[in-house]
Amino acid sequence: MDTLIYLNGEKVDYENAKIHVEDRGFLFGDGLYEVIRVYDGKFFYLGKHMERLKKGAEQIYLELDFGPDTLLETIKKAVKESGFKDASVYVQVTRGTAPRQHAFPSNVKCTWLIIVREAKPQPQEFYENGVEAITVPDERWTRCNIKTVQLLANCIAKEKAKRAGAYEAIFHRGDIITEASSSNVFIVKDGTIFTHPANNLILHGITRFAVLELIKNNNFELREEPFSKEKLFAADEVFLTGTMTEVMPIVKVDGKIIGDGVPGKITMKLIEDFRKLTETVDC
Repeated sequence: MDTLIYLNGEKVDYENAKIHVEDRGFLFGDGLYEVIRVYDGKFFYLGKHMERLKKGAEQIYLELDFGPDTLLETIKKAVKESGFKDASVYVQVTRGTAPRQHAFPSNVKCTWLIIVREAKPQPQEFYENGVEAITVPDERWTRCNIKTVQLLANCIAKEKAKRAGAYEAIFHRGDIITEASSSNVFIVKDGTIFTHPANNLILHGITRFAVLELIKNNNFELREEPFSKEKLFAADEVFLTGTMTEVMPIVKVDGKIIGDGVPGKITMKLIEDFRKLTETVDC
């Protein structure tokens, strides 16, 4: 078994995991999702993921009628049944099934889904040598802090990166760097770390949260403030954070070499500290 699925609280075979054609997640992208990492049987900030899901639900007027506690216990049950020590857990909640109309329907039950797969870590050479990125205009809506399933702009950006032979696409609104297609962005200049503030223009990633704590623990100077494309290109170090990305060094952006063209000391320290953190966090 390489994939385990629970749909609306019931375990189902992969081939039989089906939703209705008028599910609002399918028709409108009217739903939320989370991706949770499990390391050696331990959940990495599961509680933080659940907090973000509940907050997102409040912001889009989505009632989690099945109960957050039920979701939490089903996630734990699914991971245990999967037998995977290292797993990725995809959780999606939509507003449910109703005749298609823009206004939210009444008395409709949510559709909720859990997919558990064995986690496949990024190649070690990515962390040792760094990867490349490109920049693309940020064409998403302005509520990026809500983790909705409306990801077409992100997918287009990721495809552009793929076609360019790059690992990731970094978004910019005008001249300001926001985040990337599936990760948050940090730069280092003269020993100071910069990242876009957690407002409506970025998703406040759980890995981002963990790395901010590591930055503080190391007494690195941190500024959560907008920075420009010019500052990105002039940075001494650039790195990404994300659930499956972890802490990823970027050594070239739009063909321009970053710093010395190798992962920097601060980035490598954060990679080391993050890996230690994954061995201890279980919540």
